[in-house]
Amino acid sequence: MEVGASSLLYELLAEIGQGSFGKVYKARAVGEEGRLLAVKKFHFCSQSSPDNNGIPSYILREVALLDRMKYFQHTNVVKLLDVTATLAGNVLDLTLVLEYIDQDLSTYLSKAPPSGLSRDNIKLLMLQVMRGLDFLHVNMVLHRDLKPPNILVSSCGLVKIADFGMSRLYTFNTALSPNVVTLWYRAPEVLLKSSYMTSVDVWSAGCIFAELFLLKPLFNGISEAQQLQMIFEFIGLPSEDEWPQNSPVCYSLHFGPKNPSPRLLFCMDPYGRDLLLKCLTFAPSRRISPAAALAHPFFHQH
Repeated sequence: MEVGASSLLYELLAEIGQGSFGKVYKARAVGEEGRLLAVKKFHFCSQSSPDNNGIPSYILREVALLDRMKYFQHTNVVKLLDVTATLAGNVLDLTLVLEYIDQDLSTYLSKAPPSGLSRDNIKLLMLQVMRGLDFLHVNMVLHRDLKPPNILVSSCGLVKIADFGMSRLYTFNTALSPNVVTLWYRAPEVLLKSSYMTSVDVWSAGCIFAELFLLKPLFNGISEAQQLQMIFEFIGLPSEDEWPQNSPVCYSLHFGPKNPSPRLLFCMDPYGRDLLLKCLTFAPSRRISPAAALAHPFFHQH
C-alpha cells in the first residue's frame, strides 16, 4: 500500500551513509539541471521496531519538524523536499529527500590549514549558525544535539543546521528528557540533570565557536563528571546560590576552581572573548540568546 506518492524524480548515485534502520544516498534530481539531493531510505519491520508499532518516535519527530519548517524556507536550516512511505505486509519503507551538502563542519575543520581559520571565516560560519538557531527558537524548536557533524557547510561556505532526530517542540510545561546533547557539547544544566530550555543550544553553539578557533573540541571529557570539571576550569566554579535547586547533583568545591582559566581566550579578540563567555555562561537565564548574539559587536565591527 502506497501512503505517499513522490512528486520528485531522482536517480541514486552513491551510498554515503548507513544507520540502524536504513541508508543514505547521494542522488541527482531528474529535470532540474542535475540538482544534487540527499536521500534517506529507511526500512522498518513491526517486529524489529523499538515500539513494535512501525516507525521509531525520534524519526517521526524529525520528519514532523522538518515538514513544519520547510514552509519557512530558512537559508540556514536543511530543507526536507519530499517524503514517501510505502507499506508492504509488515514492512514499512520510508524515504526522505533533503538538500544535499557534501560535508559537515567536522570535515570542514579537518581541511583547515594548521594556522587555523581566518577571523572573517569564523565570523561568517558563526553568524549563520546563530541565524539558524534564532529561527528554530522563534519557532519553539530545541535542536538538543548541536555539534559539528550536525552542521553542514557547502563548498561556498553556506551553513545549514541538520539532523533533527533529538529535536523537540518546546513549551514551558513540556517534560524534556535529560539524555540529550552529545557529551562534549552538553550544557551544565543538562549534565546536572536539571531542567533546561532553548539556551542548551546556545551553550552547544559556544562550544562550536571555540572549536572554530582551536580546530579541536573545547571540552572533551570522557564522563559527565570530567566534563563538568573541564567546564568549571574554563568558566570558574559558580557560587552555591547559582547551583540549580532541582539538580540531584550536590554542590561541591571539588568540582573546580572558583577562578577560571580560559586557556583559549588569549587567541581571540575582545569581542570574540566577550561573545564566547556570554554563550558559555553557567546560568541558563543569563546566557545570551541567538537574537542578542546576532546583534553582538563581534559580527558587526571591522
